Amino acid sequence: MNKSIIFLTLFLSLFLSLNSCSNDSSPVENKKQLSTSIGMVIYSNDVETVWNALRLANYSKTQGDTVRIFLLGKGVEVDNLVKENKDLNEQVDTFLEKGGTILGCGTCLQSRNNNEPEVCKFSSLKDLYELIRENTIVLTF
Repeated sequence: MNKSIIFLTLFLSLFLSLNSCSNDSSPVENKKQLSTSIGMVIYSNDVETVWNALRLANYSKTQGDTVRIFLLGKGVEVDNLVKENKDLNEQVDTFLEKGGTILGCGTCLQSRNNNEPEVCKFSSLKDLYELIRENTIVLTF
């Protein structure tokens, strides 16, 4: 009889704990997604890579995230690529319209004789450092 009571008690405890777990939605489902800050460093001048980075940036903005982009090295050539590629231009325009920020390495822009960029703001190594330090997530493309 004692064994039956112990078994029944253990069975009920296990059943109740499993039942309470199954009634609770997973934390991911229940938890409202919190916004985050994302920094993106684009070091590529490959149109497809830049386009995908900007698509992700735009999607992140629609999810309520703060997104800042820093163009570095060949990435500063985005300023010219948007003039040649309609899809890329649309992604940049959408990002800027949503309040996104695009910074460009001043040294990299000057080395390409681009002293008046249209897409990005002239920036410095200090701005890149701040982007890295201030954002929860930093991605490179």
